[in-house]
Amino acid sequence: MLARAVTWWTVFRIALEERLVYRGDFALGTLMRFLPIITQIFLWWAVFESVGEGDRSSADIAGYHFENMVAYYLLTMLGRAFSSMPGLASGIALQIRDGEIKKFLIQPVDMVGFLLLTRVAHKAAYYAVALLPFALVFYLCRGYFIDGWPDATTMAAFVLSLAMAFLLGFFLEVSIGLIGFWFLEVTSLLFLYMLLSFFLSGHMFPLDMLPQPWNFLVESMPLKYLAYFPSAVFLGKITGPELVRGLVIEAAWLVFFVVLSRVMFHYGVRRYSGFGG
Repeated sequence: MLARAVTWWTVFRIALEERLVYRGDFALGTLMRFLPIITQIFLWWAVFESVGEGDRSSADIAGYHFENMVAYYLLTMLGRAFSSMPGLASGIALQIRDGEIKKFLIQPVDMVGFLLLTRVAHKAAYYAVALLPFALVFYLCRGYFIDGWPDATTMAAFVLSLAMAFLLGFFLEVSIGLIGFWFLEVTSLLFLYMLLSFFLSGHMFPLDMLPQPWNFLVESMPLKYLAYFPSAVFLGKITGPELVRGLVIEAAWLVFFVVLSRVMFHYGVRRYSGFGG
């Protein structure tokens, strides 16, 4: 057990150091992510102006005022920063296709565990760089949080939902990448997933705006827990028994994709063939 812990710590430390080596480029790329905020604020400003016929403050869209909408968008950015896994699924499929996956079959290192540690290191490096910009943006936009900050219980539920969103996003993309054992190219499938994820995770607009039957469809999928659910928890849109139910369902989806990824890896390795040095 101690030897395994030392191994995982070494993997995490090396992955973190590797990302911090490129901290200048990493910092610039991180800061560029905040530029769309300005565009989104102006976009929703125009929407609420048109709905309110020139009086933005009187407009209400599905229970959201202009300030609520901007606050929601800021929170979805935070949620997506946790749950997004750029390059993970495509990287796994590429390793399968090019034969790089052989190193995980001949060395005493679990591939899924290794990838999880590298993603934890990536997020740690990302937030080490993004903490100050995030703090600055939320401070400058504090006026949009008109309902104030949540209480301790709600904040704890928010943090828990973010942590599970990270793990859910990771194991979901791992499962997509492992399809490469059966279909060597997953680019088209990944494009479809990214398209659906952008809309159905709530990154574009709050999902409780959707009418039936679309609302039922969204409720039946795990994507809402990647961005919408944590944001709605923070804003007090989901409380009480509904909050407990949402956390339980999110945890159930997480367990499902953990098991699915393990089963896919097990059977994928059994049918995998590698040749050459």
